[in-house]
Amino acid sequence: MFTPSDAIAALNCPAAQGAAPPAQSRIKHYLLAFALLAAIGSAGAADRISAVRIWPAQDYTRITIESDKPVRHALLLVKNPERLVLDLQDIDIASVQQEIAGKVLPNDPYIGQMRAGRYKPGVVRLVLDLKTEVKPQIFMLKPVGDYGHRLVLDVYPLVAVDPLMALLQKSEARSVPDGQGTETAPPAMAGPARPETRTEPSPEPAPKPEPRAKPVVARMVTIVVDAGHGGEDPGAKGREGSREKNVTLTIARKLKSIIDAEPNMRAVLTRDGDYFIPLQVRVQKARKVQADLFVSVHADAFIKPHARGSSVFALSERGATSTAAKWLAKRENEADLIGGVNLDLKDRYLAMTLADLSLTAQINDSLKLGKAVLSELGGVNALHKRAVEQAGFAVLKAPDVPSILVETAFISNPDEERRLNDEGYQEKMAQAIFKGIKRYFTKNPPLAKSTLAAIDTID
Repeated sequence: MFTPSDAIAALNCPAAQGAAPPAQSRIKHYLLAFALLAAIGSAGAADRISAVRIWPAQDYTRITIESDKPVRHALLLVKNPERLVLDLQDIDIASVQQEIAGKVLPNDPYIGQMRAGRYKPGVVRLVLDLKTEVKPQIFMLKPVGDYGHRLVLDVYPLVAVDPLMALLQKSEARSVPDGQGTETAPPAMAGPARPETRTEPSPEPAPKPEPRAKPVVARMVTIVVDAGHGGEDPGAKGREGSREKNVTLTIARKLKSIIDAEPNMRAVLTRDGDYFIPLQVRVQKARKVQADLFVSVHADAFIKPHARGSSVFALSERGATSTAAKWLAKRENEADLIGGVNLDLKDRYLAMTLADLSLTAQINDSLKLGKAVLSELGGVNALHKRAVEQAGFAVLKAPDVPSILVETAFISNPDEERRLNDEGYQEKMAQAIFKGIKRYFTKNPPLAKSTLAAIDTID
C-alpha cells in the first residue's frame, strides 16, 4: 500500500527535486505535493469502528462490531493457551481500543479478556483470551433498523448447554432434603398394639378387602416462559426510553418464580439475561425439555400511541384474524433480522419444525390456553381485544406444544409504559398469566409423558 510517508520520501528524492526551481515554481511544487499527500491520506484512511457490544450468556457470548462499511476480517483459533484471534483490515486502531475498553465482564463464561494491537500495516489484531475451549461462528449482517454493518462473532461452548439436563439436575437438587444424598421414606404410622394370635375364633368370615382406588399419578408439569427479544434486539421502545426486552425479562422471571412455587410445576426460561435467542432456538428449547406449555411474554408498540390494552395470540395456519395481528406477527418475526441470525447455517431442526406440519391439535389447545389467560388479564388491565387473536408467529410453531404470545400492554402508550415499569403491575401481570395457566389445566389435565424428552431430532 502506498502511504503518505512513501509520498514524502518520493518528493524528497533528488530525482523528484531536480534542479532548484524558481520561487514561483517551487510554490507550485509544494502545493502539488500537499494536494498529493491529502489525496493519498484520504484514500488510505482507515475506517473507524462505531461500536463494540458484548452479550455474555451461559448459552453463548456474542461480540458485535459495528461500522459504516463491511469489515474485511479473518478469524483464527489458537491453542495452548486458548485464544481467538480476529484480524480487522483497514480499521482505525484507536477506535477499536476505545470501544473494547472495559467491555468484557468478569462473569463472562467464555472470554477472559480482550485486547487490540497493530499486527501489520493496515491490519488491527483483536485477541480474545478464552476461559475454556470454544466453537466460534462469525458472519456479517447488513444494515437494518438502527444498526449499520455488523460483524458478529458468536463464541459457543465446545459442548452445547443442554436445557433438559440442567432441568433434571435442578429437579434432583430440589428433591434432596437438607443437602443429604438420599431421601428417606416417612415413618410408618404407629397403631395400637395387637396380639399376634387370637384367643377366640372369629364368628364370621373376614370381609373381603375393598379394591383400592386407582392412585392419582401426579407428574411434573413443565412450562417454558419466553422473554421476548434481548441482546441486539431491544424490541419496542417507549417514549420514556423503556425497552421491551427489559420489561419482558422482568415479568418472565416473576412468572417463573410463581410457577416454581407451585407443587408439581416447574418453569424454564428461554433466556435469563440480556442476550439474543433466535426464534427457532426458542422453539427448540421448548421441545427439548418436552414442555407442556409455551408462553411468550411481550410488550409491543403500535404506530399510534393511543393503542392500549392486553392481548393474547395463538398460531394461525390460514392467515391473521385481523390487520393488527398480521402487522404484529410480521414485526415479531423480523426479530431475527434485528437480533442477528447466521443465515448460512443449514438447520435441519428448523426445517423440520417450520415445515408444513399439521398443527390443528396444537392450535386448538393454544386457543383454550389463550382464552383462560385472557380472562385473567382482564382483571389487571383493559383488553385490547376480547378474543384470542391468531397470526403466523414463528415463535409459536412448536407442533406438539400449546403455545401463546401474551402482549402485556403497549409500551408505546405513555400511560401503559409507566405501568409496565411498576413492580406491582408486573407482579399482577405474572399472577394473572399463572392463574390462566391453572384454569387451563383444570379443564385440560396434562397427559402422561415419559420422564425424558425425545431428543433424537436434536443435534
